[in-house]
Amino acid sequence: MRHETDPTLFDDLPVFALNTVLFPGGVLPLRVFEARYMDMARDCLANDRPFGVCLIVEGEEVGKAARHEAVGCTAQISDWDMQQLGLLQLRTIGGQRFRVQSRRVQPDGLIRVRAEPIDDDPEVAVPVEFESCATLVRRLVDDLVESEPDPIKRMIAEPYDYGSAAWVGNRLCEFLPISPKARQKLMELDDPLARLGVIHQYLQQHQIV
Repeated sequence: MRHETDPTLFDDLPVFALNTVLFPGGVLPLRVFEARYMDMARDCLANDRPFGVCLIVEGEEVGKAARHEAVGCTAQISDWDMQQLGLLQLRTIGGQRFRVQSRRVQPDGLIRVRAEPIDDDPEVAVPVEFESCATLVRRLVDDLVESEPDPIKRMIAEPYDYGSAAWVGNRLCEFLPISPKARQKLMELDDPLARLGVIHQYLQQHQIV
């Protein structure tokens, strides 16, 4: 997916520090209740702008602003609901990766960063030797579609690009039982074939493919 980046977007990007890694094109549901993040979500919805998601290095998701990784991914709110007062439910989609250059913490604890956008992965087809990875993702999607007919509630967002090395690799990174730190390292890789190669090796070692 190519992104037409607003040149001012990364000048002052609000960040949600989490114990998870968001990949471009990935689905991230969030339950928001802290005032700082409620205000952030309101502003993002009002201005149709994303926020950033970064993996926590030290600290917690709730309370004092945590220390986080330098590389994160933007999250665009695709759907929201508030069935309970004070609890905002968001469905977000991963957008563009970025590298933090500096950060500040507002009095309310919200982190804002100045960041540099990272180029999208090049559009590379899944090579023959990694076709088993694409087949595995297709099976995962088929299972999700069967169990959840509503595409808004699925943990993989359309369109399903089984021919893209970047898309297939990113989706497997999200579903494999690996640590957040390992996911972070895979997300930071610039080469989608290198990422897919690491995943393919993992799948072979664990006799999944």
